[in-house]
Amino acid sequence: MKRRASADPEENPIKKKVAVEANGSTQFRDHLLQQADEHHQQYVTSEPYKHGVIQNLLVPQLLRTVRTEIQANLSFTPKETDIYKIHQSGDLANLDGLDDSSLKLLPSLLTLRDALYSPAFRAFLSTVTGAGPLSGKKTDMAINVYTPGCHLLCHDDVIGSRRVSYILYLTDPDRPWRPECGGALRLYPTQYSKTDDGNEVKVPSPDFSVSIPPAFNQLSFFAVQPGESFHDVEEVHAHEPGSKDDDDSRVRMAISGWYHIPQEGEDGYVAGLEESLAERSSRQQLQSSADQLDQPTSSKRLYKDSSTERAAAAARRASGLDHAKDESTLTETDLDFLLKYIAPTYLTPDTLDSVSDTFSDDCSIWLGTFLSKKFSSSLRDFVLEEESQELPTEVEAIESKTAWRVARPPHKQRFLYQQAPGATTQHVRDSPIRDLMQNLLPSEAFRKWLQLATGLTLSSYDLCARRFRRGKDYTLATGYSGEDSQLEIILAITPSHGWGGDEDAAPDENTSNNEQASGATGTRTDDASAITSKKSEEPTFGGYVAYMAGEDAENESHDGHSSDGVEVPQDLSTGARASRPSTKPRGPEKADPAVYKASADEEDDGVLFSMPACWNTLGLVLRDQGVMRFVKYVSQQAPGDRWDIVGEFGVFQDDEQSSAADESESQQNARQGLIVQHEESETEIESSDEDDED
Repeated sequence: MKRRASADPEENPIKKKVAVEANGSTQFRDHLLQQADEHHQQYVTSEPYKHGVIQNLLVPQLLRTVRTEIQANLSFTPKETDIYKIHQSGDLANLDGLDDSSLKLLPSLLTLRDALYSPAFRAFLSTVTGAGPLSGKKTDMAINVYTPGCHLLCHDDVIGSRRVSYILYLTDPDRPWRPECGGALRLYPTQYSKTDDGNEVKVPSPDFSVSIPPAFNQLSFFAVQPGESFHDVEEVHAHEPGSKDDDDSRVRMAISGWYHIPQEGEDGYVAGLEESLAERSSRQQLQSSADQLDQPTSSKRLYKDSSTERAAAAARRASGLDHAKDESTLTETDLDFLLKYIAPTYLTPDTLDSVSDTFSDDCSIWLGTFLSKKFSSSLRDFVLEEESQELPTEVEAIESKTAWRVARPPHKQRFLYQQAPGATTQHVRDSPIRDLMQNLLPSEAFRKWLQLATGLTLSSYDLCARRFRRGKDYTLATGYSGEDSQLEIILAITPSHGWGGDEDAAPDENTSNNEQASGATGTRTDDASAITSKKSEEPTFGGYVAYMAGEDAENESHDGHSSDGVEVPQDLSTGARASRPSTKPRGPEKADPAVYKASADEEDDGVLFSMPACWNTLGLVLRDQGVMRFVKYVSQQAPGDRWDIVGEFGVFQDDEQSSAADESESQQNARQGLIVQHEESETEIESSDEDDED
């Protein structure tokens, strides 16, 4: 639709007609605006925080006409970030800027907007909520459409001068919405927790306590309260095969927006109030984002020799000693141990050369079919057995009856996790996952393997096994604030197929070693292209992990992520890319300041590394300060839960190690030493590899 040049609104007969109609209460159901005290009593006694629900808000025919106008004349843009997936219209506050021909197509929508922000209704809502005067000058609303798979994760709506949040539902009036279709507004209770410095901070529970399903002509609203008004929108569920309805009937259309504090020139305006609210919001967000209240907490452990490793490594290089004799050399005992877990291909010098070269160039890599056939088979059996067991739904029951704990707070993350070594509960039992966590990943032998594969010297490790349940779990994008880079690993162990891209992420376990090595270096571009070309036909289940370039410091929110989230490139949402690092320098952002990735250039979309939910694949990423990371919400439609084991490894930093030439030479020497010292072990590897293929 076209916008016209600025003109006096009093000269526009359409706007004059709308303004006259909206000044009264004729658009609302009979006697509603006289029932403010009654609704106020319901509002102040509501839990978990004050909120209201009004059925049959407006004259039904008005909303029916609005639906017709929207469907006939407005277009919607699909938008996806780490925190939501929706279809959104433009800002309806800008309707006044449309030209006359466009305005004639939306008379009922104009009437609705002006009625919602009319003095009569603002006074009504102010009385009901006790939130104080509301602005009629600053309107803030948009039409959001949720189709199956769409969702909005937990947040508190605190931005700027917002005072009251609301949702007016425009679902199909002739096909009443059913709760099993999803799309409910869900409210989260909070409880006080103490930080290390003694401050009490409200933290939302991982479990919501109130669910409000959509209904045509229903208004849901609440006062925006920093650190308290936490809510989400449940995913709209796809119809089950054989059900009477279809996905076309599950379209959650709603007008959502905010009422703001009075602006300058309006009754109730208070100079400096907006700045004061922003300061209060900032303080509350800083407190609620304190990592010390997050679960899981860090369980970083130093390697036994970490206190002397840096000095020893520097001394070896300074003295010119053969690097093959240093601590990165794999002994015969190391190889025997690693062969119990790791595919033999990844223990050969040629493959380590390939891995190291790729990692040196890209600072990231994924390795398909990483675990040995025997071990991965037992691991798959265990994970499938675990998925077949019904889990409790509430946090208290999960943590008291199973070995899992629930990550929190939900405005940052939610998933099931186990930590090791040293983290025990009465329900822990031996399993391949515990074996990896307690034996392989913290071992000195695996540390040596990582150092050979990456050229880094590692000082510490922090491990966590995670399970992301369908329809529940995610991590929102957060930045890394450490001064030194850290090595992060993602061992993907999701056994279910059909995630979109998982067939490309890990070669078949019956492929040859050479084919596996090719996959390890990320050269299988034909398969990736095939997946990308058909991405529009694939369902998007989420569950992928993504590393993305951070935004400029002045655009960051207080807890390291934005309120609107990190925008997801279209092909990333289908899991089509396993890895595509960005090497171009990033200039200042010119789009929405709340979006960390805003480039239309596909070659510079901010994605540094991504990996879909997949089976038996190891991802390695060298993460620098400011790089954002998230795991996309796992859809209820996903073929299974998403499983992984993640590790964060401290990296020693020194000038010699940062030199690519020195790294290349020393690592080459180390691998030559491995060949010289372990010729017999090489024979054992080849023999074991042949046995593994049987």
